[in-house]
Formats: sequence, C-alpha cells, structure tokens
Amino acid sequence: MFNTLRYYKVWFAISGLILLFGVISLSLYGLNLGIDFKGGTVVELQFPQAPEQAKVKEALGQIGLKNFQLQSAENNSLIIKTENLEKPQQDQMLEALKAEAGEFKELRLDSIGPVIGSELKRNALYQLALVSLGIVFYIGYAFRKVAKPVTSWRFGWAAIIALLHDLLFVLGLFSILGHFRGVEVDSLFVTAVLTVLGFSVHDTIVVFDRIRENLKLYPGQSIEYVVNHSIAQTIVRSLNTSLTVLFVLLSLLLFGGETIRYFVLALFAGIIVGTYSSIFIASPVLVLWQNWKNKSK
Repeated sequence: MFNTLRYYKVWFAISGLILLFGVISLSLYGLNLGIDFKGGTVVELQFPQAPEQAKVKEALGQIGLKNFQLQSAENNSLIIKTENLEKPQQDQMLEALKAEAGEFKELRLDSIGPVIGSELKRNALYQLALVSLGIVFYIGYAFRKVAKPVTSWRFGWAAIIALLHDLLFVLGLFSILGHFRGVEVDSLFVTAVLTVLGFSVHDTIVVFDRIRENLKLYPGQSIEYVVNHSIAQTIVRSLNTSLTVLFVLLSLLLFGGETIRYFVLALFAGIIVGTYSSIFIASPVLVLWQNWKNKSK
C-alpha cells in the first residue's frame, strides 16, 4: 500500500509553490472584473437566423469597441455586454450590427450601473462565505458520532482548508489570465467557483466518510494508518469520477465555443485541484492537526 501521508511535505510544497504565484498575482493585479461587476451596457437582439459571431465582432470592432462579451440565447437571440455606452454610441452600435449581421429585433437594452455591479460583487462574497459555513456545520453534524480521538469539527475545518486551497488556486489562475490574456471575471465565473467548491467537498466527504468507518474498524491503529488505508480504498473511485467529468469538460473546452470557454476552464481547473486537495491536502491536514493535539496534551 502506497504511503500517501509519508510524502505530505511534497504535496504541501507543490500546492504552496503553485498558490504562491496566484497570491502574488492577486496582490499585484487583482481580478479583471467584467461588466457584471463594473457596470456597462447589455443588449439582447433576436435575429431571424442565428447570427455569425465573427460578423458581430467585426461590427463592434468597426465602432472601436474592444471590451465586450457575446452570449448566445434561445430563439436565435444574442446578448451583447459592453462597456458603458451613451445613447449616440448605442445607436451607432445597432446600425453597425444591422449592416454587418442583418436585420434583428431589439429585445432589451439596459445599463448596469456601478452600484449594481458592487452589489453583485458583495453578494458573490456572501455566497462563498455562506457555502463555507454551511459545509462546516453540515460535516460537524454528519460526523458527530465519529470514533475518538478525532472530533467531528476537525473534519469540517480540514475540509474548509482544502476548499480555501481550491478557491485560491482558481482565483490565482484567473488573476494571471486576466492580466496577461485579458480574461474577465463575470457572474458565470462565480457559478463555476461555487460548482467547484461543491464538487471538491463531495470528494473530500467520500474520503472522510471512509476514515470515519475505519476509525471504528481499527480502534487500536494510529491515525496515520487509518487515514492512509482510507485513501488507498477511495483513491481509485475518486480518480475515476473526476476523469469522467474532465473528459466531458475537455470536449466542451475544445468544441464548446468561445462563449463558455472560460466558464468551462474554471470548472476544468477547479475539479483537477479539488480532486488533488481531497486526497493530498485535506487528509494530511486532519492527521497533522490530530498529532498536534496529541502532543499538546
């Protein structure tokens, strides 16, 4: 049986090195916030046939727009998000689109103010905080009958440490992409992050649940033995589950189009690091914390 915990310093060093670049990027550049958070203009147009996005981009480029997002919708509709435009610029944009992409019906044209953008940003932070607290309380309750010496709350906080690891990784990656590639963070990114956190904690709970069962089966064994044995029993299942999802995401990343590319990329990277942290971060943290408590006694 491969002793995963024996190399915990290697796993921590790998994570620390990767996260270091992300934290430095976040400190220097932050996130390149999109229109959802900064404010701007949102236009929804319905075409007789699905418009060619190349022509739409050409029309927007003709009037000097560089910061915009395109999103396909049902019934041959197209949603265009741009920087804040005044009425003359809006009319100019619609005329250019009509000349390049053909006739359309204007379904809506709204302006998102910076106040609404700030509220969305604040709500996103609230969502992340509530999800984290919910996970701690859920694991603390679900593992309340765990065998001694490990307490249920220790499982919950170890899972949160793994989640923070995953969150920092994804945020750092998009901070780097935002600075060097101009990738923006929007409401879809928040959805991707919450999905990643859910997938990651699900994977972590599978490992922790096996640890809980093995603590009852091997009461005389050390915590290192029990955790290592539990990882060996669940690692194949975790990898198979993650690989199945990653194959689907990879096909979407390659062939899904530009509209959802970075949403899928956030999911793809997050699920990889979430699977890694469930095995190589959360479980060693649990063991080290328990050993520290034993020494302090």
